[in-house]
Amino acid sequence: MGSANQVLNICAPITNEQQSVSVEQIVNNMNHAKVEGADTVEEASYLPTLLEHKRNHNSHGKIIVSCHVDEITPPQEELLQLVARMQATGSDIIKLVTHAADITELTRIFSLFPHWPAGEILFSWFVQCGIKMIFVKGASDVPLIAYSVGERGLISQLLCPKFGGFFVYGSLAGNPIPGIPSLDSLKEAYKLEDVNEDTKVFGLISKPVSHSKGPILHNPSFRHVNYNGIYVPMFVDDLKEFFSTYSSPDFSGFSVGIPYKEEVLRFCDEVHPLAQSIGAVNTIIRRPGDGKLVGYNTDCEAAITAIEDALIEHGCNDGGASLGSALAGRLFVLVGAGGAGKALAFGAKSRGARLVIFDIDFDRAKSLACAVSGEAQPYKELVNFEPEKGAILANATPIGMHPNTDRIPVAESTLEHYLLVFDAVYTPRRTRLLKEADAAGAKTVGGVEMFLRQAIGQFNLFMGLEAPIEFMREIVLSKF
Repeated sequence: MGSANQVLNICAPITNEQQSVSVEQIVNNMNHAKVEGADTVEEASYLPTLLEHKRNHNSHGKIIVSCHVDEITPPQEELLQLVARMQATGSDIIKLVTHAADITELTRIFSLFPHWPAGEILFSWFVQCGIKMIFVKGASDVPLIAYSVGERGLISQLLCPKFGGFFVYGSLAGNPIPGIPSLDSLKEAYKLEDVNEDTKVFGLISKPVSHSKGPILHNPSFRHVNYNGIYVPMFVDDLKEFFSTYSSPDFSGFSVGIPYKEEVLRFCDEVHPLAQSIGAVNTIIRRPGDGKLVGYNTDCEAAITAIEDALIEHGCNDGGASLGSALAGRLFVLVGAGGAGKALAFGAKSRGARLVIFDIDFDRAKSLACAVSGEAQPYKELVNFEPEKGAILANATPIGMHPNTDRIPVAESTLEHYLLVFDAVYTPRRTRLLKEADAAGAKTVGGVEMFLRQAIGQFNLFMGLEAPIEFMREIVLSKF
């Protein structure tokens, strides 16, 4: 898909709640929409009569016939039959909308697109709902719009140009819609005018996924090194079904988020020794030669080096310098024994720290403590736990993450006992835990720094080359 001059094309959907409304009134409404600046009018009722009126009056307006499927996405054969019936109405554009119950259903939408040639990307405006759209001008007499709504359907919008889709809807600022990317993200992060059938797909496998900042960072970085790739959020419910469905070489690599960093190991064909010892994977690449999925962990070094560098920057190296790390000999209090917690625990152990681990699942805390020669304590004891002087606190749970930003994993009164507080949460950038720790006099390290460093590691694995570190850091500083 080549570059294109961006043209504003306005679409106004017309709804008629009155059962007795005349065809003349509908036509007047449509003409009024045209006067207001609409290039395309979408009318959901009185279709046969309107089409006849259009033919008789040689109208230049466009009519969209749409079908909304509220239940599970039908099999491909049924979708093709729906498309054929809509095409037979004689409308100018046909639109098919589903509500995916699982991300794997979207391949049924994608499979429709090869039948409908796609060309240049243009911009359109969905007036009534305040939605902007990217318009992919097609050569077909009856172009097809097809997508799925809801969070699980998001990639049906973002990968639309790759598979030959016709429209991509984007929500305006202040009017977020589940499953619809924001107009700002379409223009600044994804730049779908650059996406074509050769574009390689990377994405974050997570549940939930809407909090992810990955697309803001990875997509501009791909373009910075002139790589034809796109990074998208993937709301995944079933890992086995996901990897079975999206097995094409076009899906070249994945980040792995909550809650799948541990579970995903069994779906990797090979696992890097560090990730294997940690028991958690946050990065997967599809090896070009044989298509095997190889798992890695970039969280470990990202988090630990961020903490070490902060200690050194504040002159808190103490006796650790002779032992090779500012963490050597320090008490490391870890909250959370999941995938991120495991990465922190193994990283802290490798630097000579002493670990105390809390998790709401005490058995999981004990298992991790055993693996790193640490100590596990019941989660209920965390609120009263007072560490020794110079200790480190690390939160590796989602507590405090958007939208529940008022939560904090420890008692505020205990924060004054810590030398440094680290929070793996990066949305928001300054969590309540970090603010309270600042107020208590502790040094703080936010999840944004860990996010940046692990993303740099992921980029190196995705691309097989060195990441543009300064460029990526500038994005984080300006966009996060």
